[in-house]
Amino acid sequence: MTSLGYTIAHNLEALRTVKFWKEFIIMTLGMLITAIAVYYFLVPSKLIIGTTSGLAIVVSDLLDVIGFPVKVSICLTVINTILLILAFFLIDGEFGIKTVYASLVLGPLMDLLELIYPYTKLLTEPGQTSVMGDIWFDLLCFVFLLSAAQAILFHINGSTGGLDIVAKILNKYMHIDIGTAIIISGAVVSSTAFAINPFRLVVIGLIGTWLNGIVIDYFTASISKRKRVCIITATPDPIRDYIINTLVRGCSIYKATGGYTGEPHTEIQSLLTQSEFGNLMEFIKEQSIDAFIVANNISEVYGLWFSKSTKKEIRRHHPNI
Repeated sequence: MTSLGYTIAHNLEALRTVKFWKEFIIMTLGMLITAIAVYYFLVPSKLIIGTTSGLAIVVSDLLDVIGFPVKVSICLTVINTILLILAFFLIDGEFGIKTVYASLVLGPLMDLLELIYPYTKLLTEPGQTSVMGDIWFDLLCFVFLLSAAQAILFHINGSTGGLDIVAKILNKYMHIDIGTAIIISGAVVSSTAFAINPFRLVVIGLIGTWLNGIVIDYFTASISKRKRVCIITATPDPIRDYIINTLVRGCSIYKATGGYTGEPHTEIQSLLTQSEFGNLMEFIKEQSIDAFIVANNISEVYGLWFSKSTKKEIRRHHPNI
């Protein structure tokens, strides 16, 4: 079976899993947030921020000038379709398929918002182009909503499509940090706004692109945050047992000697989620275990890390855990 055929078969099999439908709902909500950000804050103000939504606005306006009017949502769908082909073949099948759904649903969701509640109803004065009454407020609302949606989809190995795909390609093949890649690709698109917007609006768009990259990094780090826990104690067995058998996490154990007392101790290190760390601290408190504990935040984890689905699978095969 070819790699393409294997990917399709694998993802068809995934349709039967709870994980797929959970992520499907998450992707839909994420794209609804994206559609709200684009339709209510980007389209009225004609801000061209480093997204394919901004590029679609430029293309739509230029086509309108030459007498061939095309809706922004249609331009957006066409641009995203081209990028999706690149995503599927240059990144990976799972990312590509998730991004296919996310990208293709954005245009229809924008049309749905227009049908339900057009943004023109929010423009209270003739000639007004800002829903919030100030273009900077529109910019901040757009960046906040879009960045949150992007971080949510990145977390499940998907994306909102568009320049997220370009950034992923730059990250994979040129080893550029993902935040930097988003800013670079976004700045190029923002510069196309010189064709339809005055200099002031282009500068605002470039600032918005820069903010978008920073806020994405913040949300991504917050969602992926883990706790690196270091526990020094003379009674390590209950803690080790709780981490392995209750939390279903791994840990490393080291022999340590107290610098002040010279007494032998054991050091336990583990990576936990925020909730798991809270449960561990509660366990140590309930068991009255004497321990010195240090914890710090980790934003990225590579290698072997048990997801919720993996932990459920382990418990299914090892019911005593």
